[in-house]
Amino acid sequence: MSIGYRELASTLRDAIQKGDYGPDTTLPKQEELAAEYGVNVNTVRKAIGVLEAEGLVTPIRRRGTVVRARPPMKRLGADRYAKSKWKYGDTVAFIADREASGREWKPTDQTQTVNKVVADKEIADALGVMVGSPVYERARLVRDAGHPTHTLTSYYRPADVEGTRLVDPTPGPAGRGGGFLVLTLQGLEPDTITETFYSRMPTPAEVEQLELPAGEPVMILQRRTFTEDGRVIEFARGVHAASRFSWSYTFKIPD
Repeated sequence: MSIGYRELASTLRDAIQKGDYGPDTTLPKQEELAAEYGVNVNTVRKAIGVLEAEGLVTPIRRRGTVVRARPPMKRLGADRYAKSKWKYGDTVAFIADREASGREWKPTDQTQTVNKVVADKEIADALGVMVGSPVYERARLVRDAGHPTHTLTSYYRPADVEGTRLVDPTPGPAGRGGGFLVLTLQGLEPDTITETFYSRMPTPAEVEQLELPAGEPVMILQRRTFTEDGRVIEFARGVHAASRFSWSYTFKIPD
């Protein structure tokens, strides 16, 4: 009796996980898989669709069904924001992730656009301004070895950042120490960060911008950065390709 597409998907999944089909290799043609497992091509097509939805494979034109490389970059937790990195060194958060993952980086891995926009309700609530108030929007697209990994868009009160590197669209970090050092020099030293994460399916624009395969979700970050006296100095929204990061946290267990 021939197997169904779910069983075939399970068999192929096991083969991928065992390394029978390595990262960036191409699965046999659908006709070949059909002959090997004694099923029709439609069953193979549906099984491949399951693996594609799980993010294990992706169709590439003129190549076929390619096994996705899955060496996710380590995204550090609190350590990525350590003051020793940006206040006394020149390592900003995305560079800290690269160094922890043993990956090279260059300034052009982060491109950005800066605009003055009006605050929507979420931004206004976070920054403590009125809805419709002007705020600076600093939108970054970050790449690793040419492939986009995530976007991060920060919002600031104009009085906090006017005339600083945070409103300069030059690619790369906002100078030595990045945005946190810029804020510190403005008398607004970051002291506390609150990050909230959730996942969802991407919008069509996010699929295009992050070059996502079919079925891959995104991880959404919302970040609020506070001074020691509790003033919010930055609100950020991030969209991360789910398969391109592992999220790593080290912390002392509170009493």
